[in-house]
Amino acid sequence: MKELPESVDRDILDRQIIRAIKAIRDASGCTIHEALDVFTQRYEELRRDRPGDFRLSREEYGRDVYT
Repeated sequence: MKELPESVDRDILDRQIIRAIKAIRDASGCTIHEALDVFTQRYEELRRDRPGDFRLSREEYGRDVYT
């Protein structure tokens, strides 16, 4: 995976999902499906490495988000 802009982690932690996916696409030139895969991978890494930085539980984070 290419190096992601720092804003992606911030957007993921702030639940700015669309903004994070757009930043991933802009940085890598990938498709939306590829960007979703990168987003998911980075989300899981952050959940593992920085669980205290998430304000919402795993269940709450994805609630009312439709992709």
